[in-house]
Amino acid sequence: MAYIRSIIMNIARFTVQYAIIIVLSSLIFTNSVVADIVKPALVEISVNTNGSYRVEVRASIEAMLTGIDSRYKNTQDAPNAEDYDELRVLQADELEEIFTSFHQQFINEVKLKFDNQLAPLQITNVEIPEPGYTKVPRISVITLDGKIDRSVKTISWYYPARFADNAVRVRQVDENNEKWHWSQWQWLRNDQWSKAFSLTEVFTEQSLSSIIVTYVGAGFDHILPKGLDHILFILGIFLLSIKIRPLLWQVTMFTLAHSITLSLSMLNIISLPASIVEPLIALSIAYIGIENIFAHKLQTSRLIIVFLFGLLHGMGFASMLADFGMPANAFASALISFNIGVELGQLTVIAVAFLTVGIWFRHKAWYHNYITVPGSLLISAVGLYWTYDRIVF
Repeated sequence: MAYIRSIIMNIARFTVQYAIIIVLSSLIFTNSVVADIVKPALVEISVNTNGSYRVEVRASIEAMLTGIDSRYKNTQDAPNAEDYDELRVLQADELEEIFTSFHQQFINEVKLKFDNQLAPLQITNVEIPEPGYTKVPRISVITLDGKIDRSVKTISWYYPARFADNAVRVRQVDENNEKWHWSQWQWLRNDQWSKAFSLTEVFTEQSLSSIIVTYVGAGFDHILPKGLDHILFILGIFLLSIKIRPLLWQVTMFTLAHSITLSLSMLNIISLPASIVEPLIALSIAYIGIENIFAHKLQTSRLIIVFLFGLLHGMGFASMLADFGMPANAFASALISFNIGVELGQLTVIAVAFLTVGIWFRHKAWYHNYITVPGSLLISAVGLYWTYDRIVF
């Protein structure tokens, strides 16, 4: 019986090792090559009491031209990914020349309604930045201007899903009296029209409960499924020791640190470009994986390192939250809610890891050699590749 039990335990041990290798190897091959996603378009519509309106669409023209929309979590999954990669390294004037032939198709597909009547649209300006850090999609600004009757009471917006998901808000401007009112953002998916925005009164503020639900969801989404960087970092923390106390110490330090830089970044007190933050985040993943191989228990130095890396990850969170937008009248509530969503996402990652690996093998003497070491090697390999990839390209 002892011999049979030994055979069963060896089979279980190697099965877990193999599963970890398969899962983490897949991350290397599916996410390492020019891995970026199509960001949602951000649309701001300004309606002026002088009888004019302006629509500013912030979106990836490269993705629009190649039909790479929000269906693709990784642009490399799209059938015409090569065309997309060729466009995003073009100089601004070269890309603008290509986009000029797309103007008519663009204004035929986006739609604006005043009191349920379609308004004629005209592109008056296109701002395309020069190519920079190509791992971050280049965001261009497409401007449409026109006239609006002062009797119009509502405005609605449509942006086709084949361009991307989009978020839209409306600003009412009274320049003479120096007054303006922003609506809340509407997040539009599934090829849908926006709900009508009122133009006759101060926009009814979104309820506190609605803000909390929206931003908790945004924070959770930034971890699961979109935050692969942060998922690997949390798994690296988990693999060192799955005992509750060391795990909680590390998670607490990471949470405290990223909460600090997330808040300071959103308040415009600190700022670092993505070309610095993104490679350093990748390097933090590699470091945690390498340290796991040689460390067998939690040290004070590990907590300091986790805290410092957490400061970097907080700036990564801030980049996403800045793109999503913040309600001016409930900034603190939205920020706290987003942070709660991030924490729920992190705890979900830890819970899944514990239920799939920890609960079964945490008391085994071979856990470090056969679970921690191979898992950490693959995490560090992904981190090192991403570091190189983000610096070179």
